[in-house]
Amino acid sequence: MNLSSKLLEDTVNAFSRLPGIGKKTALRLALHLLQTNTDEVADFCEAIIKMKENIQFCQHCHNISDDTSCTICLSPKRNQSIICVVEGIKEIMAIENTGQFNGLYHVLGGIISPIEGIGPESLNIDSLVRRIESGRVKELIMAISPTIEGDTTIFYISKQLQDQNVNISTIARGVSFGGDLEYADEFTLGRSIVSRVKYDQ
Repeated sequence: MNLSSKLLEDTVNAFSRLPGIGKKTALRLALHLLQTNTDEVADFCEAIIKMKENIQFCQHCHNISDDTSCTICLSPKRNQSIICVVEGIKEIMAIENTGQFNGLYHVLGGIISPIEGIGPESLNIDSLVRRIESGRVKELIMAISPTIEGDTTIFYISKQLQDQNVNISTIARGVSFGGDLEYADEFTLGRSIVSRVKYDQ
């Protein structure tokens, strides 16, 4: 892309490094900022810097938070006896949008994938086990994308918890095998949560 300004080109290149942003979209965003009031651009940049510097991860569930504990874990309205185990933060957002779940969450930070060099020690599994060992949790819903790696992760966690008094269920297979959970529509995902099935090793 030949541009008459090196500063504009650098801005376009910065935007195009974001996921899903191509060069044309990056140029459109850069030109929009160029025509925007300087104070608004400053507010935009400050919001990003504040997010990067100050956002935390919940000490209980590893969800993003402004404090050491997220609003979901602190809410007295949530069912403390059910934990929905997810791969990442985007899955929490997707499930919350369904309005079908009122328990707590636990973010693994990924799934077991030997090909990519991701083993159990790379995930937030130990902290999940500790939460179950507290005795307050009665059910785990494994809301993990239905793939070979996802099923491997569910199997590994269930083996770690086989001596604990906790029911393990998986979301119903309304979510197609091999699909990514974050791309499932809200109705299908919501029904999968409601129609969860007991996990059988």
